[in-house]
Amino acid sequence: MDANTLWLIVGFLGQGLFSARFLVQWLASERQKKSVIPVMFWYFSILGGSTLLIYSIHKQDPVFIAGQAGGLLIYARNLYFVIKHAKQEQLASK
Repeated sequence: MDANTLWLIVGFLGQGLFSARFLVQWLASERQKKSVIPVMFWYFSILGGSTLLIYSIHKQDPVFIAGQAGGLLIYARNLYFVIKHAKQEQLASK
């Protein structure tokens, strides 16, 4: 396998992970019959966004790099809020 094929695999893997977050969100919303964002949405966002950022750095695409890097900050911040809220609820229930 040559380097170009490997990088294409990395790019498609990242896109697959990133797209999986919407499937997770859709299924969770369907189950609850309302719009919800499950924690796994943020994990898939970070995994997919990180993989796509690596791919975009390899491709040296400044537009793609800026978009993925900015998104990663937002995903990480949202995951921080989710974890912080869960810890606060856990402490309150004790």
